[in-house]
Amino acid sequence: MRTPRLAGLGLASMAAVTLAVSGCTADTDATPGASAPAADTPSASASAGPADPAAAAELASATAALGTTSFKVTMTSGPGLKLLGEMDAPNGIGTGTLTATGPNTEINVKTLIVGQDLYLQVPGITKAGTWTHVDVSRLPEGANVGLRPGQIDPANTAQLLTSTTDVQKVDSRSYKGTLDLSKAAGVAGVSKTMIDTWGAQAQDVPFTAGLDDQGRLSALTIQLPPVNGQQNPPLEVLYTDYGLKVDAKKPAASEITEAPDNLYTSLGG
Repeated sequence: MRTPRLAGLGLASMAAVTLAVSGCTADTDATPGASAPAADTPSASASAGPADPAAAAELASATAALGTTSFKVTMTSGPGLKLLGEMDAPNGIGTGTLTATGPNTEINVKTLIVGQDLYLQVPGITKAGTWTHVDVSRLPEGANVGLRPGQIDPANTAQLLTSTTDVQKVDSRSYKGTLDLSKAAGVAGVSKTMIDTWGAQAQDVPFTAGLDDQGRLSALTIQLPPVNGQQNPPLEVLYTDYGLKVDAKKPAASEITEAPDNLYTSLGG
């Protein structure tokens, strides 16, 4: 098993954590961390078929709504990763906790966004009772640290869906299609290294999406390509509790320390 770098510990680094911490196990079931009605979580199988421009527009509209309200997000990828987050895009705040679990290993990373400020609690870097303030301008391009100012949705679903050209409507609340992840580096934890590892498989990745009874995005499932013959568990994202109050505020000055240089180098900078 490879030792995970900090680049695999960001809230958006679902696939990276699964590969590094869980070891790409293919014989385990992936269950989302929160339940949703069956109509909201269509099957992860996405067969080829003609594109439906109207379906693509409907799904894009539902996804764009994430930027207009608050919501709760639960992301899982096999038994090795779980993310719980609360996001409020209009007010520019968000909180998240990611737990990555492997053999004899458990890593918890917390993220806090308040306006244009990004704070992390990273094991081995952040002192107890404090937050590490990150200079976003120093983060290398494509570095996945979870939430970022102006980028509240951890899965970056709206940007991710720009890489699909074959959205099809399954029923009134379900959609399917394929993603070209080679055009989505840095989105949903997909790094250039991972794309290179997947090769041509990255250009034809099945996904499904579901809406709730009010036409809002409720579920997204991406079947990540296998690596070295081992199937990756799917990446599953649930969106719930639209309109909830998100409690996030800037830590007191005495609770803030600036990120050390080794944080940025660990992220590839």
